[in-house]
Amino acid sequence: MNLEDINAVAKLLSEPQKIVIIPHKNPDGDAIGSTLALWHYLKNRGQNAQIIVPNDFPKFLKWMPGQDQIMNFEKENSQSKALINEATIIFTLDFNHLGRIAQMEPVLIESDATFVMIDHHQAPADYAQYMYSDVLMSSTCEMVYNFIEFLGDEDKITPEMAICLYTGIMTDTGSFKYSSTTSRTHRVVANLIDKGAENTKAHNLVFDTNTPNRLHLLGCALKNMVILEEYNTAYITLSQDELDTYGFQKGDTEGFVNYGLTLHGIRFAVIFIENREEGIIKISFRSEGEFSVNEFARKHFNGGGHTNAAGGRSDIPLKETAEYFVSLLKEYKTQLNP
Repeated sequence: MNLEDINAVAKLLSEPQKIVIIPHKNPDGDAIGSTLALWHYLKNRGQNAQIIVPNDFPKFLKWMPGQDQIMNFEKENSQSKALINEATIIFTLDFNHLGRIAQMEPVLIESDATFVMIDHHQAPADYAQYMYSDVLMSSTCEMVYNFIEFLGDEDKITPEMAICLYTGIMTDTGSFKYSSTTSRTHRVVANLIDKGAENTKAHNLVFDTNTPNRLHLLGCALKNMVILEEYNTAYITLSQDELDTYGFQKGDTEGFVNYGLTLHGIRFAVIFIENREEGIIKISFRSEGEFSVNEFARKHFNGGGHTNAAGGRSDIPLKETAEYFVSLLKEYKTQLNP
């Protein structure tokens, strides 16, 4: 964030504001952790702040301090719209295009609030007056830590803020194994632990709360895995019927796509998940090395994200989507076989 923007935001926050904080649709650990940490920070400064999520988030995140104060736009529509219409500042966290908030987009487009974006995804849109955008950052949570530090308030990070930030960094770095994890990331995490983030507690509550149904669904996903050795690629399909058989709950498929990359020699892993209610196939892409799943998702599947982690969607049936995906791999054979 440049000095001019830091000073401008600091000036805004020096006066009472009506603030709304918004993450992307289907918020993950980084989205929830970053919004909660910023909410705690702003409330502690005496600001009137409210988090509004586009839709519900996974149960394994519903333990973080303050999560019970989060408003759901789908379920509390009129209240949410009123708060957005009254807002003087809107923080958008962990996304950089208003299309990522689904049915909230028209409401935000009509807002007269000052927008502040904090995000680490590629190709940001220009809707925000003040942008802190850095694609090299490990997570939006690390960026929120930096944002608070930019404002001279690093010493005001509380244990509640610390564990929210820790959780987001932990989840978005794959427990600190992704290449976006830098020495600075580890220094931030160490400081958060010193400030009260219970790291073992965060890990257990996120990763060690499986249900039998989720483990059975994982078994189904792994049984469905197709390995394409010619392209160093593995993909998984999950149909709506399979999700229903194992009592799918939001968040149950989190991390399934990563299993493909645990196979020796695999550099590209994908999962295709049927969503009959929305009439789409949701897709997650992961890669190792320099193969950009961000570019792949943008070009072929109406998506995007990071170089090694991205999402997308398809409007054709599951079987046809997988077949289309396989047909594309010939074009990328050289990149996938370095």
